[in-house]
Formats: sequence, structure tokens, C-alpha cells
Amino acid sequence: MQANTTSKASGAGWNFDNSYARLPESLYARLNPVPVRAPRMVLFNRLLSESLGLHTHVLEGDEGTTIFAGNRIPEGAEPIAQAYAGHQFGHFTELGDGRAILLGEHITPGGERFDIQLKGSGQTPYSRRGDGRAALGPMLREYIISEAMHALGIPTTRSLAVVTTGEQVFRETPLTGAILTRVAASHIRIGTFEYLAARGDREGIRTLAEYTIRRHYPHLLSADNPYLSLLQEVMERQASLIVKWLHVGFIHGVMNTDNMALSGETIDYGPCAFIDAYDPATVFSSIDQGGRYAYGNQPHIVQWNLARFAETLLPLLHEDQEKAIQLAENAIASFPEIFRRYRFTGMRAKLGLFTEESDDYALMEALLTRMHQNHADYINTFRDLAAETPADAPLFRDALFMEWYQRWQDRLARQPQSAEESRTLMRAHNPAVIPRNHRVEEALEAAVDRGDFTVMASLLDVLSRPYDDLPEYTDYRLPPEPTERCYQTFCGT
Repeated sequence: MQANTTSKASGAGWNFDNSYARLPESLYARLNPVPVRAPRMVLFNRLLSESLGLHTHVLEGDEGTTIFAGNRIPEGAEPIAQAYAGHQFGHFTELGDGRAILLGEHITPGGERFDIQLKGSGQTPYSRRGDGRAALGPMLREYIISEAMHALGIPTTRSLAVVTTGEQVFRETPLTGAILTRVAASHIRIGTFEYLAARGDREGIRTLAEYTIRRHYPHLLSADNPYLSLLQEVMERQASLIVKWLHVGFIHGVMNTDNMALSGETIDYGPCAFIDAYDPATVFSSIDQGGRYAYGNQPHIVQWNLARFAETLLPLLHEDQEKAIQLAENAIASFPEIFRRYRFTGMRAKLGLFTEESDDYALMEALLTRMHQNHADYINTFRDLAAETPADAPLFRDALFMEWYQRWQDRLARQPQSAEESRTLMRAHNPAVIPRNHRVEEALEAAVDRGDFTVMASLLDVLSRPYDDLPEYTDYRLPPEPTERCYQTFCGT
């Protein structure tokens, strides 16, 4: 096993400026990834590489493989493992990057700043007896889902590369080891603030809050109370994000506070999945026995998580503790209305509504009720509604649903836009294809068990254009067969 070496920035186009590594060292530990025996590139995201201003022709070869494996440190990188805490299923826990190393922050030619992180890169001071490694299947899953979410227009971390390590990791059985290169606006989490709050580090919280504002919300620097404004801005981004999840049937599966990024990006694709038949109580994660993170419960969990964030900011909100608590409580109490606003706007677009009427929310809720009662496929129902004629599906033969359908048609007729304009709006907000669970598993099984990445390549190609309803995509729109519906996801660790 070779030791880490350093590569010249000019070769691959890296341009690091590591602002997080200049924060107090209580927030991280400095260390290099643990080198691996025989790395091999199995996935490389050329389009993402080009958008970052990197030299794709260099990184898709041996140099990229050694960098993405952690065997070579790019010049200018300052590898660190970040410290954070988190409420996991409601229980507070000391955490940190137990199997990830942040190489540094790459600045694109356009001036954008992105974290470059290796996931599965070996043990750190925060590993808590874990091996610090990752298996190929979960890393490929994150690559598929994160890139699909990006194509769907949902804020998300991205996946630049996956390499196998030439080593096994041991879970229930020996598995192929792999490392994912994750690209993120940042890895600042609610749990990062909780980590400092648990230590009573008031100045550390102030420093981190100011850093977060400068990095993600610089327009707040002149606000009367920038810390209260930070809380409000994070609430807006989280409400917008969760609504986008709901509108494509996404279930995160592990919405712990350490998995809530203050940038507003989706982060951590462990036991995530997508609903087929609409049911708000849907849970796929094997570790979510009580349904805490069920599809329909996600808005409530976001509000709960935001309340934990607000608690860490109390010393900054006001010097009088009672007034600080009141400011925080008032802010958190406004979340349901913020969520409702984003939900209402998004659902109107999904139903082709350009104008607003007082009965619209009831119209939307009635549709979801009919879909739930009929076990209707969530994605296909909305896409079918955008067709010129009613679809030949069981739901569209239900008498109560057809009453709703006529009510919706009457509503569309009361707006000045044409029927075709409404259908165009709907097709732009209702994807034809999503990463259906059985399709993802099919691709993972081929890649992990047989070394066949062609199935995954085809799936990734389709998912890169989710709103295109092309004839060759028909099979990817199909719900799972009955034998494929007993689906369960597992945490990658």
C-alpha cells in the first residue's frame, strides 16, 4: 500500500482555497485519507468535472484514480475530518466524519466554491470503532440518486467519481470496498452547531454563524439581527427543499440533524427511496421502525430539526435569554405557513394552475386523498393528468376520482391560459421518470454482483432527462411488479 503523495494543481485544474480549515481547530481534525491497495475508477462524472473547471482528460485517467482513492493529495488541498454532533432519531449523539475526508474547497473559474470530499476514505478520530470504509453498493446508490436529484432540479450534493479500492469491507458479509467523491456547496450542518453548543462554546457558535453567513448568505451581513435572519433564511431553504422532495415522491430516510445542510442541499443518500403508490405513511428504511421519517412526516421533522438549530443560536439572538427564546419560538412557529406557501405554489404548477383561487388547496388535497384510496402511482398519475385525454389507468375509472377530475377541468377553464399552456406547465413540473427503486436495485445488482455497469449507464442516461417522455423511456416509467414491492433500504454503514 503506497503512501499519500502530492500532485501539481496545474495538471488537473484544482484551485483550492480552504476557508473552513482556517476556522478554530475544535471543528475538525487534520489528517490524510488512508491509502488503498489497488484503486480502479468505475464511474467518473465528466459533465460535473467540466462544470467545475477541472481538466477532465487528466482526471479520468490514472491521476484522477489516485486522487479519488486518497492515495494522492492535490496541491493546495488541506485534508480534514469535520466534527459535528446530531440528533439521530431524536437522540443526541456525538458524531463527526467517521469515514470521510474533506480535501478542501475548490474555486471554479466562475468563482463558485465547492467542497471536495472523499467518502469511505478510512478511519478518523470520529470513527467510533468503525472501519472508516464504504462498500461499493451504497456509493453507487449515492451517485445514481444524487445525480438524478440534480437533473430533477432539486438542490443536492453531487457525485464526481467512484473508485473501488482493491480491498474488502466487512459488514454482514465481505463486500467490495469503494470511495465516493462528493461535491457540495458546503458540509455545514445543523449538527455542526449542535457540536459547539454541547460544549458551551458560545464564541465558537458566533464564529461558525458568521462564517455560514459569509459563505452562503452574504446579503445578511447588513441585517439588523443577522443571526435571526440566518435562522429565517435556513427555514426558507429547508421548506423549499422538502417540498421539492415531496413533489417527486422522495423519502430521505434518515433526516437526523447531522444530515441537514445549512446550504439547503440534500445530503446523505443512505436509506433513501422513492414512493410508487401514493401513501404518506410509506417507509422504506430498515432502521426507521417507528416511521419517524416517513414520506408524509418529513415536513414535521424539518421543523423539529430547525428548532434544534434555533436552540444553538439562542446566545446570539438576544442578550436577554427570554427575548432570545421568544424570537426563536416565533420564527419556528412560522414554519408551517412557509412550508404551505411553497407546497401550494408547487402543487399549482403540478396541476397546471397559473391563477389562484381560494378553493385550490382543497382541490389538491382531494386529489391526494383519491390517489391514496386507489393506491395510485404517484409519479404516473400527475404525468397522466398532463395528457390530452384521461389515461387508461384504474384511478381514472374510479367514480369519485372522475368527479374530482371534472371539478379540476372546470377550474382550469376559469383561467385565461389555454389547455395546452397548462399541459406544458405540468410537464415541466411532473417528471416522466424518477430513480424507481426496482430500477436502482437492478443497476446495483448488475454492477456489484456481476461487474456489469451497462445497466447503470443506461439508467443514468434516462435519469439525466427526467422530464422528457420519450418512447424509449416507457419501461422506466413502469411501477414495480408485485414481487418487487416489498422493498427495504439499509444504511451504508
